[in-house]
Amino acid sequence: MNIAIVGTGYVGLVSGTCFADTGAIVTCVDVDENKIQRLQSGNIPIYEPGLDELVLKNVKAGRLKFTTSLADVLNDQDIVFSAVGTPPDEDGSADLKYVLQVAKTIGENLNKYMVVVTKSTVPVGTAKKVKATIQAELDKRGVDIKFDVASNPEFLKEGNAIKDFMSPDRVVVGVESEEAKKVLTRLYKPFLINNFRVIFMDIPSAEMTKYAANSMLATRISFMNDIANLCEKVGADVNMVRQGIGSDTRIGRKFLYAGCGYGGSCFPKDVKALIKTADANGYSMQVLKAVEEVNENQKKIVFDKLSKAYNGDLSGKTIALWGLAFKPETDDMRESTALVVIDLLLKAGCNIRVYDPVAMEECKRRMQVAGNENAPITYCKDMYDAALDTDALLLLTEWKEFRLPSWEVIAKTMNKKLVVDGRNIFDPVELKDAGFEYHCIGK
Repeated sequence: MNIAIVGTGYVGLVSGTCFADTGAIVTCVDVDENKIQRLQSGNIPIYEPGLDELVLKNVKAGRLKFTTSLADVLNDQDIVFSAVGTPPDEDGSADLKYVLQVAKTIGENLNKYMVVVTKSTVPVGTAKKVKATIQAELDKRGVDIKFDVASNPEFLKEGNAIKDFMSPDRVVVGVESEEAKKVLTRLYKPFLINNFRVIFMDIPSAEMTKYAANSMLATRISFMNDIANLCEKVGADVNMVRQGIGSDTRIGRKFLYAGCGYGGSCFPKDVKALIKTADANGYSMQVLKAVEEVNENQKKIVFDKLSKAYNGDLSGKTIALWGLAFKPETDDMRESTALVVIDLLLKAGCNIRVYDPVAMEECKRRMQVAGNENAPITYCKDMYDAALDTDALLLLTEWKEFRLPSWEVIAKTMNKKLVVDGRNIFDPVELKDAGFEYHCIGK
C-alpha cells in the first residue's frame, strides 16, 4: 500500500515511519528543503527515543522516502495524510492555512480516486473545508474525479510515541463512505490482527474526539493542582489524596499528579481551540476556561514559593533550574513551565544556571528568538554543575536522572540549601536530614 504523509514534524515523521515499519510504502513530504535534505542524509530533526533507528531501518528497506513535492508523488498514492501544523491563531483558534494549502495542492493535481486523511489536530468541521477546497480545484480544472476525506486523529505521547503508535489504546477513524472505510481498514489491518481497537465513526465525532481527550486529561491535571493548592491551606497531603481517589475505579490513577502546570504542543493549544470552537457556536466551555486559568497560575507557583522564601527580594540571587522541556524524554519546550519561570526570574533580577538532558539547545534558540541571548543564563554540563554556588534549586521537569541526586555533594556547593520541587519527586525527610529547606506542591 502506498501512502504519503504531508508534514515531517512530530506527528508526520513518527506516523510515516511507523506505517513504513508495518509494511506500507511511505513518502514523507515537506516544503522545508533543509529538513528533507537532513532526513535524506539520516539526520533526524526531532528528539524521540528510538525514532532514529526506526527511520534508518525503513529507509534502508526502501519503505520510507522523503521529498519536497507532493504534486510529483501524489498520484502514486492510495492515501494521503495531512499532518501539517495547526498553530494557534491570534485569537486561540486553530490556524488551518497549512491544512487547506495541502488540500489545494491535492485538488490541483489529483487524477485518480484517493482517500485524503487529516492527521493533524483540527477543529470540528475541518474535513468539510478540506473537501470543499479539493472540489473547488477539481471544478476549476473541469474534471470529475472521485475522492473521499477522512479523519484519523493521533494520540501520541511525546517520549513514548513509537510504542503508542504500534500498540495503541485505540485508533479513531472518521469516514463518510464505505469505500474510504474499506481502504483505511486495509491500512490498519496489522493493528486489527493484533486485536487493537480500531473505532470507525463519523468525521465530526472523530475530529471532536481528539480535542475532548486532550481536554479531559488537561482537566484532570488542573483539578489536581487546584486540590494541591487547597491541601497546602488546610494541612492535607495531595499525595495521600491522590492515592485515596485514584483507587476508585471510576476515577483511576492516571493524570492525578500535582505539579507546576502542563505544557507541550497539544494540551494548551487544544484546550484553547476547543474553547474557541464553542465560542464560535454560541456556547461557553466554562470548565475548560477554568482549566486554562488554573494552569496559567500553576506555572508561576514554583517562582512564588521561591520568592516567599526570600521575602520577595530575589535581586542578585543565583538560581538553578533542573529541567527545561515540558516533560521528560523530549526536547520540546512549547508552553513549558521553564519558560515562564525563566521570564519571572529575569524580571526579578536573578542569575540563572540551567541543565536539561536534551533541551539545552532548544532553550538557547528560544532565548535568542525572545531577545534574551545576553541574559544572565549559564548552560551547565550536568545537574551538579547547575547547582554550583546557587541560592536555590528549582526542579521543573521530572527526568529520571534527577530522582536520586547526592544531596550531600549538592549541599556543599550551594550558597543556601533551598529546594523547590515542582514535580514532587524528592523525599522531604531525606532533604531535611541533609539540612535543606524543602518546598513542594500540595503539602
